[in-house]
Amino acid sequence: MNQCDIPEIPLLAYDAALDELISHLYTVPGVSEKPLMQALGEVLAETQQASINVPSADNSAMDGYAFNTADLVPGGLTVLPVSQRIAAGYSGVKLEAGTAARIFTGAPIPEGANAVIMQEQVELENNVISFQSRPEPGNNIRVAGNDIKAGNLILLKGARLRAQDIGLAASVGLQSLPVFEKVRVGMFFTGDELVEPGQALAEGQIYDSNRYTLYGLLKSLGCDIVDLGLVGDTLEATKAAMLEASAKADLVVTCGGVSVGEEDHVRIAIEQLGKLHLWRLRIKPGKPLAFGQINNTAFVGLPGNPVSVFATFCLFVCPVIKILQGRHWEKPIATPVVSGFDWPKPDSRREFLRARLEPDEAGQLVAKIYPNQDSGVLTSTVWGRGFVEIAEGQTLKAGEMVDYLAYSQFLD
Repeated sequence: MNQCDIPEIPLLAYDAALDELISHLYTVPGVSEKPLMQALGEVLAETQQASINVPSADNSAMDGYAFNTADLVPGGLTVLPVSQRIAAGYSGVKLEAGTAARIFTGAPIPEGANAVIMQEQVELENNVISFQSRPEPGNNIRVAGNDIKAGNLILLKGARLRAQDIGLAASVGLQSLPVFEKVRVGMFFTGDELVEPGQALAEGQIYDSNRYTLYGLLKSLGCDIVDLGLVGDTLEATKAAMLEASAKADLVVTCGGVSVGEEDHVRIAIEQLGKLHLWRLRIKPGKPLAFGQINNTAFVGLPGNPVSVFATFCLFVCPVIKILQGRHWEKPIATPVVSGFDWPKPDSRREFLRARLEPDEAGQLVAKIYPNQDSGVLTSTVWGRGFVEIAEGQTLKAGEMVDYLAYSQFLD
């Protein structure tokens, strides 16, 4: 019997593993105030409330003429002299009865006017407008507070700030925002067969793609990175790297060394230095995944195969990071889609196939999978746009419904 299949060490189901992992996490403390221009991608530490209305006053939704509907001629041609001109950024005066005000988009509605007619609907001659249409009161007017009312909650604690969030904060006059300090992630990699890109490969060596995949994934989630690089395949070197990384970071993530081979030292190092909360999952790819703690620093040991690194990062490291960041996190909800492939062989593990949605002959989007689902085929993660989730023991025929999870649900 292969040591990796020892029945005394049961594999943990995906949902149970996720619940166990989350139960040990906390938000990393530390808050700073950042100017809006520096807050993009940061995580908001306090819910924000508007102190003003947006817009602050009734204003015109377009270029045209403001008037009072009481001056409309029943069933006939309305003729109104233009008594004033109001541009955006300037206030007019009270509208004279029986007149109109030339007004531009965003300009405040003058007292006495209750509608705006667009300029294309009027005839203008000698500073007098005429029109046949019958606008209703409020026509083409944005009322004060139409977007935001004073007292409204505009941004919630735990949101990762996007460009539109920054703009919204600016629209109510905020010049800075309180944000959580960035999560620091220490990473290192094991495997004497690994070589940095740019160096010549000796027999039996491979380029270390995992370091670059993991670096990019961590950066995309807004982490600060402590990169310890390649670590020798010895227990002593692994323990030394773990201690250094845990002293410098809020989370330590490694690739490789978590299985049961003679050269796999990460799991043993964790057990000796800290506490191992879970190990070995009933998922594919990614069975040998470890989660634990060294002192107060969370640790995730990812498998060494490139696809397993990507998949388990999405499934497990993403929620870890988001919770440490103080973000809102909910388990991604799969979208039911039509399968464009057969999956005739059931597996005892839950499978996450690299997939993407493509139109069939009728133009309906169906899920297609990469033809080679081996955990060493990194190409499948580039070709794919998400995962098709196959439950334990499930078989599938083309045309049946299947669950699809877009990468973006994890990596936002």
